[in-house]
Amino acid sequence: MKQIEIIPCPSSISKKDGFYTISEKSIALSSLGINKEFKEKMASAFLCAGIKESISGIPVNIEIKTSLGDEESQKTESYELSVDKKGIKVSAFNEKGAFYACISASQLITKAQGAIPFVEIEDKAAYKWRGFLLDTCRTFFSTDFIKKMLDACALHKLNIFHWHLTDDQGWRFEVPGYPRLTEVGSVRQDHTMPEAEDGFYDEGEKIRRWYTDQEIKEIVDYAAEREIEIVPEVEFPGHTSALLASYPNFGCTGGPYKVENRWGIFPDVLCLGNDEIFTIYKAALSKIAELFPGKYIHIGGDECLPDRWAVCPKCRERMKKESLDSPAELQAWATVKITEIVESLGKTAIGWDEVLDNNRHNALPQDVIVQSWRGTEGGIKAAERNHRVIMSPQDRFYLNLKNKKSYEEPGRLGVTTTHKTYTFSPSAKELKLAKPELILGGECTFWAEKITSSKIAEYLLFPRFCAASEALWLAEDKKDFEDFKERIENHKKLLHKLGFLYYDGELE
Repeated sequence: MKQIEIIPCPSSISKKDGFYTISEKSIALSSLGINKEFKEKMASAFLCAGIKESISGIPVNIEIKTSLGDEESQKTESYELSVDKKGIKVSAFNEKGAFYACISASQLITKAQGAIPFVEIEDKAAYKWRGFLLDTCRTFFSTDFIKKMLDACALHKLNIFHWHLTDDQGWRFEVPGYPRLTEVGSVRQDHTMPEAEDGFYDEGEKIRRWYTDQEIKEIVDYAAEREIEIVPEVEFPGHTSALLASYPNFGCTGGPYKVENRWGIFPDVLCLGNDEIFTIYKAALSKIAELFPGKYIHIGGDECLPDRWAVCPKCRERMKKESLDSPAELQAWATVKITEIVESLGKTAIGWDEVLDNNRHNALPQDVIVQSWRGTEGGIKAAERNHRVIMSPQDRFYLNLKNKKSYEEPGRLGVTTTHKTYTFSPSAKELKLAKPELILGGECTFWAEKITSSKIAEYLLFPRFCAASEALWLAEDKKDFEDFKERIENHKKLLHKLGFLYYDGELE
């Protein structure tokens, strides 16, 4: 389907004879009965592709079918788009569908060489959860870069931004009553060599490395304008070195601890025999619930070693009191407690697939969503237990891995090609899922160890980010990698125009 080069590819395209000739790539939005906020949101869809609104631009007429369709269709993100001699017409059941139609229209315009082919598109998403995780703990990214990535999410019809806000290497938001979380927990020594006395090197530059309430609110609003829900993540009970460095009394040994400048899994985690850990987490999660209006809070739960619990008197006493058989079972007990806090705040908890482990005595609450990262096995297991699932298998959807096997390429923890990312489907037939309807969708992730700048991040992200978006938008039987390879070449020109760096090597 040449000349129709939208990414992610629409589910149904019918090309017609004829072209709509264009000179300037600007748009003129029109619709009956839409308010100012709605029009601004539609205009922001075009801005994601660098297209501005003007009086004499390409006519785009938007229609919301408020009185048509059954109740289920009213909730979908489906849309119809047509191009004829009058310009572009968009129709949808709601704002989300209209927004995605405008996204598709923006790509038709930016990729047109003086004319847009007449076309009729009927489109809908295969999965309701189409996410991107950005780790801002291992590398502290600016709010400008976060907004840039939100634009990229919108341009590729991703509707979830998973914001990783705490880890061993940094705590990134303020919590009332616990000022040391940012004063101490956001700071680490990154250099392996002493700072130059003449200040020639910039490694010693002091900058604030947490996000203020106002910055977070701006990002939340920016995301909402682009039909993106933010899912904040606060790690529990492992990956907590930054918290322990700030408040050593929450650890099993009492410290001293430091904000880690290494990568890996560390033995010092929260002391689960100390009831006060739930006090500080209640404060942190209450602040998160205040800042983020979305429905979900991610509680982490991955890579938590039980070594300290095995010898800690308080943890051993907890095990005895709760009739647990091993130190590892403490995490399942604590997970139930932390999800109760999340639920009390009116939110739904999400956890990495380790939350399914060692829970013979403390079953994972049924409403908790499981995010499967250690392959797909955790997701299959969770679905069998009637949990909703997000698929993020490390070998397919981790975009911090190398693009190809070479010591000269950035990235770590292995290789995953664009082809490997593209060909993954969260509810693929090969997974033999007993209840595929429990698979909400998937999430591509970017863990920021060893990343020195946002440009290196972009190089690793693109074009696999584009491939992931299509893997989550299209049904498995509609995907065509050979067609994607043709479309991505022109799409790279748009990425370049928008200021994104990208890997330009082999895709498979």
